[in-house]
Amino acid sequence: MDAGTTLESKINRSDYKILIVDDVMSNVLLLKILLTNEKFQVCTANCGKACIEQAKTEHPDLILLDVMMPDINGFDTAVIMKKDPELADIPIIFLTALNTPQDLVHGFQVGANDFLTKPFNKEELVMRVMQQISLVAAKRIIERQNKELKATLSNRDKMYSVIAHDLRSPMASIRMVLNLVVQSSSPETVGPELYALLDQANRESEEVHDLLDNLLKWTKSQTGRLNVVLQDLDLKDIVPGVVEIFEIIAQTKRIKLDLQHSSESLVVHADNDMLKTVVRNFLSNAIKFSPEDSTIEISMLKEGDYAKISVRDHGVGIAADRLDTIFHKGETTFGTGGEEGSGLGLQLCQDFAQKIGGDCTVESVEGEGSTFSVLIPLKKD
Repeated sequence: MDAGTTLESKINRSDYKILIVDDVMSNVLLLKILLTNEKFQVCTANCGKACIEQAKTEHPDLILLDVMMPDINGFDTAVIMKKDPELADIPIIFLTALNTPQDLVHGFQVGANDFLTKPFNKEELVMRVMQQISLVAAKRIIERQNKELKATLSNRDKMYSVIAHDLRSPMASIRMVLNLVVQSSSPETVGPELYALLDQANRESEEVHDLLDNLLKWTKSQTGRLNVVLQDLDLKDIVPGVVEIFEIIAQTKRIKLDLQHSSESLVVHADNDMLKTVVRNFLSNAIKFSPEDSTIEISMLKEGDYAKISVRDHGVGIAADRLDTIFHKGETTFGTGGEEGSGLGLQLCQDFAQKIGGDCTVESVEGEGSTFSVLIPLKKD
């Protein structure tokens, strides 16, 4: 049994209304009897004008429309209905004795969904009617599922936003306290075991805070509640500040952050917060996937009409088959210290880069390291 047959078997015909339009009363009565016996709701009209009025009041699911009528013929009636947003989506089967190719082409041009040539038999009538009703039923199912899906996604995004927003502030306080404790402690003062636990808690608090921050921004971006504020920004006022924030985190793995300043002024046209978020995620990932006692290079240079900020690590690298999808898949991965990543950060980076007119790129060799770069439009003179 095919999908169409399965859908037809599930259709409750009494839920669907068919409007019969014909100026010959005997034809109307015959069609009404046949379709009523098939359990459809039926309403009737005897001319084009009455068809339009009935369609607006009865809201039929299908119209059987005679072509040859005295006031307004079926083709002209269809043209009028297709111009009316309230009636345009109602499928039409033309009832006609006309069967030349020209008539058929003209009928489809004015909005026919099918033709039923007079004289017709019951089996053909029911088959053609059920084909159109099945399409109407399928459309209703799709519309209902789309509505349900939109509601589900909206509720999900609201939930993400509430979780991230409500947890972000207390997590920031915990992170700050742990940073201070780790900075003022040492294995000698608190003991190696306790210091190791404090160090681990400090790193994990950074990861959780970053995840919540990314989650909140991603949710706002997906729901259209994140405004893009473009302004002229000098990279020397942006990048060093972000690098400085990560110095403490890098020190816990004895990683050196080597910021290579550009020899020329690089003023970009971008959103300040979005740009910082991209660089922050690149640095966080670089630290996460770098071994201890390694170096991460951060460079800024001009590349055509763009400024290019690159973060290069010498860590685990990325398999070649993952490079094309790394900004889209959102895969969970693990760093060299067992740090768990959600993959959300890189999706957010690509989203933000594109919102400010740029792009993200990656180059990597497995076992040798990776270079993540963001291209941002330069300020136009």
